[in-house]
Amino acid sequence: MAKRTKSALKNARKNLKRRMRNKYYKTRTKNLIKSVFLSENREEAEKRLKEAISFIDHATSKGVFHKNTAARKKSRLMKRFSEFIIKLEEEKLTSLEK
Repeated sequence: MAKRTKSALKNARKNLKRRMRNKYYKTRTKNLIKSVFLSENREEAEKRLKEAISFIDHATSKGVFHKNTAARKKSRLMKRFSEFIIKLEEEKLTSLEK
């Protein structure tokens, strides 16, 4: 059975708050990243990319992500975004040729 001291109960409350906050930030980050690649056109994708990167930075400032983790997430996101834009442009060209 867990200890029932005042400090143990307070720590349990703090841990619950932090876990819920971290879960919100991590889930929202994943959803924003997914939304970038569900965009139909380049302008919308760039807008969502900017929002996702901004949110990753915000979560980092709140201590949810370590700065290196945030940098890695943003780097991978930018790499995928570049590939996505190339794919969008190719699809646009093929649809114009038809």
